[in-house]
Parts: sequence; structure tokens; C-alpha cells
Amino acid sequence: MDVISNLGLGFAVALTIQNIAYCFIGVLLGTIIGVLPGIGPVTTVAMLLPISPGEASSVVTTIDGHQMARQGRAGPALGIAALGSFFAGCASTLLIALAAPPLAAVALQFGPAEYFSLMVCGLVAAVVLAHGSLVKAIAMVVLGLLLGLVGTDVNTGARRFNFGMMGLADGIEFVAISMAIYGIAEVVYNLEKKQHETSVVSGALGRVWPSLADLRYCAGSILRGTGLGAILGVLPGGGALLASFAAYTLEKKVARPPRQFGYGDIRGVAAPESANNAGAQTSFIPMLTLGIPGNPTMAMMIGALMIHGIAPGPRVMTDRPGLFWGLIASMWLGNLMLVILNLPMVGVWVRLLRVPYRLLYPAIIVFCCIGAYTINSKPFDAFVMAFFAVFGYVALKLDCEPAPLILGFVLGPMMEENLRRALLISRGDPMVFLQEPISLAFLVVAAGLLVVIAAPAIRLKREEALKE
Repeated sequence: MDVISNLGLGFAVALTIQNIAYCFIGVLLGTIIGVLPGIGPVTTVAMLLPISPGEASSVVTTIDGHQMARQGRAGPALGIAALGSFFAGCASTLLIALAAPPLAAVALQFGPAEYFSLMVCGLVAAVVLAHGSLVKAIAMVVLGLLLGLVGTDVNTGARRFNFGMMGLADGIEFVAISMAIYGIAEVVYNLEKKQHETSVVSGALGRVWPSLADLRYCAGSILRGTGLGAILGVLPGGGALLASFAAYTLEKKVARPPRQFGYGDIRGVAAPESANNAGAQTSFIPMLTLGIPGNPTMAMMIGALMIHGIAPGPRVMTDRPGLFWGLIASMWLGNLMLVILNLPMVGVWVRLLRVPYRLLYPAIIVFCCIGAYTINSKPFDAFVMAFFAVFGYVALKLDCEPAPLILGFVLGPMMEENLRRALLISRGDPMVFLQEPISLAFLVVAAGLLVVIAAPAIRLKREEALKE
């Protein structure tokens, strides 16, 4: 009954005219960004931060989706993707509503030592799940932690690592660094890629709604994709991204006949799209209950909450129940809007692909520059963004994934604060992290991940699994 009454509060908040309008704008922008290649959700959230309150995970869908389009079944492919995403979104949102309160109650028992060890475990897991070189991922995490230390020490008031620049006295602006790395750097990097024309854009979509036979054929795939995505979405790093690839691999192993995969099997569209949306929803669980970002998008969300003076974590549920349950209700509302908006307007979204890149990408850069300036109305923030845009571009050229850097940048100050609190309580005894059972468990898991990933055979399998 508590969940039902809390959801009633959430829908009362979400169904106000203002919040419905914000939800619709978010759904509309998300749909447009999802259609356009080269722009992902992290870039979008980064650009929206100053005014706040086709991505990698969709790549696997194109394996069978493109073949279906060539066979004249683009409509059913888009329809099953929308319906599978709707079911997965609703189911995973229900999971958040049921799982978040008990997890938050457990999190309230955490002390500084437990939080520090949890963040260490999260960063190690993010390194393990990061694409590319393990050494580069570790280097990006360490760099993110160091960048998070720039500014004024909250305990002593001393300025540190600001190189005498008054603009860095309060630290590096999160909005500036996020827009630089995920906005400008990504855009410049994508401009180097050769853009290919596709005949699907001008081809007929056909019937959008999948037939009853298609729905029965895909029911098991949608359920399996939803379950797998909901589990993997909680993992820090690239859990939600891995969900779509893992769901496609699972379907190839359990579905019969498997030989149709890669040649236009509708199950190859339904499973990864369901897993992708389920993972995107459940990635909110560690952010809402623990205040720990599971991926770069959640790091952006934490940054947005902090900009508005809201400390993410278990106390949000008790101190701001309207915000927490309103967010849960808005997820259901957004999923419903997605289906209503997307299916009847599929032709519009396909035609949006004809927007020239020479117009699209410069517009993104202009919005990023305006957003950076409006943070504090200081040109210095725009210069900081320009510096990190160059850095982000070089990092991408060197195959250094930026996600670990952003996670380290967000978690760094929180890790330092909890580390110093724990040592203050224990009077400088570092054994406090091993004496607390929960803290010890997190550190053991982190150490185990490092030992396991260091094994040559396992490291080779990791590189093969993340090769995509």
C-alpha cells in the first residue's frame, strides 16, 4: 500500500500541466536525438544542463533492422522496437518503484567508510566495463579524480591546483567539462567520419504496427531482453550499453531457428531494443538510492540535481518524496508519450535524417558555447570548455573513452569527503575501512575485479566481448 500511495503522490506531481509539458519536450527532444546519428543521450543531457531542470547501444539493432528495411519491413521493425521499448520501460520502472525504497533504507545505514568503499568499487567496475585499453581506462579515472580536486578545500578553505586562476577557485564547472567532452569533442570527431547515404530513408515504410504473429513470435525475446537489461543496467560503467549486445547474443543462442539472425529476424530488433530501454531505466537505481552515477548520463543527472541544490542519495526519498515519486511517475508517462508520438510519426523522424550535417553540428557547437557562458555569465567558463574540447578530441583520437573520466570527476569530491570523514571518526586509523563489514565487502569485490581482470585469459575475453 505504501508504494501505491507514493505512486499516487508521484502522479499528482507528474500530471501537472507544467510537468506534462516538460515531459513532452523531453520525449520530443529524445526522439529527435535518437534519430540523428552521431549524437547520443549524454551529449543531449550535457547541452540541456544550463537550462535544466543514433547512440552506441542501438548499433546492434541495425544488424537485423537494416535487413528488414531492405526486405520492405521497415515499418514492423520500427513498430516492434517501440512496443518492446514501451513494455521494457514500464516493467523496469515498476522494478525501480519496488526496489528503490528497501535499497534506500539499507543505504541510510551506510557511514563514510561504506560510502567510500562503495565508490571505489563503482569506479573499479566502471574501469572493467570500459571499452578499449584497461590502462587507458584507469588513466582516465585517475585524471577525473584529480580534476575533481581542483578548487577550494571544503575543510581548510585553502585553494589547490588552481594555478593562480581565480576562475578555478570554485573548481571546474561540471557543465563546461561535460559539454566540452560529450558535445564539441564528439561533434568534431564525428565530422571526420565519412557519412554514407542510405536508401532506406527514401524507401517505403509499409505497415508500422507489427502483426499478431510478429508479437507472439517476439514475446519471449522481449521478456528475456527486458530481464537481462534490467539486471545489467544497474552495473556501473557501460551496463546499459552492454545490455543490448548481451540480449542479442542471448537470443542467438536460445531462439529457434537461430540461423535467421543477421538476415532480417524481427527478434533481433525486439530483444536489444527492450534490453536497451530496460537498462536505461534501471540505471537510475544506484543514482536515486545511493547517489552513485552508474554511467555518464546518470553523472549528468547528478550534476543537474546538484546545480539545483539537491543532494542525490537515499535521503531524497524522505526529504523530497514529491521529486522522487514524481520522477518515477514521469517515467511511465514518458514511455506512454513515446509510443503515442513515435508510431504515428515514423515518417517524419525518417525524413529528419536528411538534415545536412553541415547545419546540424555547427548548431550543436553554438548551443554548447552559449550554455557554457550562461553558467556564471563569465567568459572564463567558455575558455575552460574550449580547452577540454581539445582535450576530449585528442582523447577520442587516442581511443581513450571519456566515460571513466566523467565518473571519476563526479565521484572524486564525494570520495574525498567520505574518506576524510571516516579517518576523522576513526582518529586517523585506516583500518576502519576493513573493520566495517559492508565496507570490507565492497573493497573485497573491487580487489577481486582487479585481480580477475589482470589475468591474461580473462583480459583477452574482456577485449573480445567489448570489441564492438
